[in-house]
Amino acid sequence: MPHAAILEAPSHTHKQKQTTRIVVAGLAAVFLCLGATGWTIYSHGFESTDDAQVDAHINVVSSRIGGTIASVHATDNEIVEAGQQLVDLDPSEQKVAYEQVKAQYDQALAQLNAQRPGIAITQADNAADAITGDAQLAEAKAAAAAAAQDLASASAKLVEAEAVRTRDEAELQRYEQLFRAGTISRQDYDRTVAAARSAQASADSAKATVAAAEKVVEQRNAEIAAQAARREQIAHTAPRQLSIREANLATAQANVEAAAAQLQRAALNMSFCHIVAPVRGIVTQRSAEIGNRVSEAQPLMMIVATSDTWVTANFKETQLARMRAGQQARVHVDALKKDFEGIVEGIPAITGERSSVLPPENATGNYVKVVQRMPVRIRLHANQSELDRLRPGMSVEATVWLR
Repeated sequence: MPHAAILEAPSHTHKQKQTTRIVVAGLAAVFLCLGATGWTIYSHGFESTDDAQVDAHINVVSSRIGGTIASVHATDNEIVEAGQQLVDLDPSEQKVAYEQVKAQYDQALAQLNAQRPGIAITQADNAADAITGDAQLAEAKAAAAAAAQDLASASAKLVEAEAVRTRDEAELQRYEQLFRAGTISRQDYDRTVAAARSAQASADSAKATVAAAEKVVEQRNAEIAAQAARREQIAHTAPRQLSIREANLATAQANVEAAAAQLQRAALNMSFCHIVAPVRGIVTQRSAEIGNRVSEAQPLMMIVATSDTWVTANFKETQLARMRAGQQARVHVDALKKDFEGIVEGIPAITGERSSVLPPENATGNYVKVVQRMPVRIRLHANQSELDRLRPGMSVEATVWLR
């Protein structure tokens, strides 16, 4: 009997151990399932990628004019402020160009000032010509009227002379008959002949006077026509002359404006001899050296604007289903071994491959489906410690919370 009790005790202990193992295994399985479920739920609450880097605005400082570098005031890795002097070009050439354009401007302004009184002078001349033309036309009409009166007077004298001639001729015929009959003396007959001849001469003279008066009337009428034509010509040409003067004035004004624009451009070129920093940042890739001859738009250095940095995270397109602008993000910077908080600023319009220099052309029939990546911009919150130590190109790991 005691032997049987000893045999039962180990069997009971073995069952307890087996039960404990089963319970532990079950609890482990439960915890494993709960952990897997929790991780699945947690992992579906964010998306992350290590294909990300720090980005910033990189401002290329270039020369806006050609010239020779006289001095350089910044070097690589130096922090510069916005408006700080970077490079000075030799201003001698620009000063000469400015003086030349200034002379052209002064000349154009002098021509404009010379043209301005021309309109008033032309208006006064046109008015004077019109008054003179009216006076000459009136004078010609008055002369024509006087000539017409002279013609009428000469015609009346001609009529009178013809009447006297007719009378004297009739009296001569009577006296000639009486002289042949011996009734009158030779002296009376000769007196009658002389009177008849004198009347004939007077009549001929009156005819000549009438003919001369008619010529004068014709001449005066021609003068009236000429003065009327001249007056009409003045009326037609006066507005055109004024238009020409106004056009010349407008041309001179345009020349002044063009010269003023050239002068302003020359002044700008002189100011471009002093090249300043467009933004606050760090100088890099400086190529400017004293004595170098630079051309227009030639890069001299670059400034990295460290005050405005963000993260470009290239997420796979399959990770963007629930990603939206405004979601919270966290980035881990490898170089600093530090995390920074941020926010999704926006989802890009196209994929990185599509925006490359040589985008793929799938219409050739050689299509191979490749999961594309989209450059998502993450804006980092301001006022975080060591934010100013971020540099463009630093590798980061980005995580976006989708909840």
